[in-house]
Amino acid sequence: MSFTTYEQARPRIQRSELAVPGSNPGMFEKAAKSEADYVFLDCEDAVIPDDKPQARKNIIQALNDIDWGDKTMSVRINGLDTHYMYRDVVDILEQAGDNLDTILIPKVGTPEDVYAVDMLVTQIETAIGLKKKIGLECLIETALGGVNVFKIAQASHRLEAFHFGVADYAASMRSRTSVIGGLVAEYNCEGAINDQWHYAQSQMIHACRAFGLRAIDGPFGDFSDPEAFKAAARRVAVLGYEGKWAIHPSQIALANEIMSPPEAEVTRARRVLEALEEAAKQGKGAAQLDGKMIDIASERMARNIVQQANAIAAKSKSKG
Repeated sequence: MSFTTYEQARPRIQRSELAVPGSNPGMFEKAAKSEADYVFLDCEDAVIPDDKPQARKNIIQALNDIDWGDKTMSVRINGLDTHYMYRDVVDILEQAGDNLDTILIPKVGTPEDVYAVDMLVTQIETAIGLKKKIGLECLIETALGGVNVFKIAQASHRLEAFHFGVADYAASMRSRTSVIGGLVAEYNCEGAINDQWHYAQSQMIHACRAFGLRAIDGPFGDFSDPEAFKAAARRVAVLGYEGKWAIHPSQIALANEIMSPPEAEVTRARRVLEALEEAAKQGKGAAQLDGKMIDIASERMARNIVQQANAIAAKSKSKG
């Protein structure tokens, strides 16, 4: 390991993140009773301009009045280039900050975007004596954010996670597609399956892991195609992403399933740890398992899987 290390963000189970428009309070109770790990109440793209002030009020009331159980609660504020953003932060934190965990900042392009929100949040926390430290999460959904992703990841000690916002990213890149989160047939050739977003997603996960953040994949628009959703989730899970958005309740169970390590994978990881522990007792730094060599690198990979499985199991047990 390098002598230089970065503190890991607060660990949270974030397999499924349900997006709920702030302008549709009829969805709030259902969201609270759902199996989603995370819920973000939206002030931004899912709310038309005329409805934004009322959506903000709805969100404040929902945070204060609804029992959200063990869910992590987040709010997606409006962009820094709008006149709605400062009021989102001020009103929601001052009136419901005790019931909020993180703020999701949309269309982050530079580290200064994060700094601006951090400054405002810090001032509000100090002014009202808010004891809970509000975390910040960034949507990487523009070309500018994509090229600055490593700098953004170091912008604030409040940062917890990055989200890949594929729809706005495609628009920013002027990509020839109207698909939200799926593969584009024209990008594939001679039967090969290629993901046009692989480079951007890979860059984002590198930034997250280098600087201690969680990586979450964004929306998949076609909620009538569960198999395609699961395929998209599997691709990012292999890269190291911890969760995926659900823009429809039917996608929650799919995200929870795919973003949890498979039982067979967990079982093998435990066997790897046991085999290496036994080898260490014999003064060996490596071992064999199922005809394959395993060593300290194998242990690190296995420990990641086991830790994730244990955290998920602990959450399930607490709910039971």
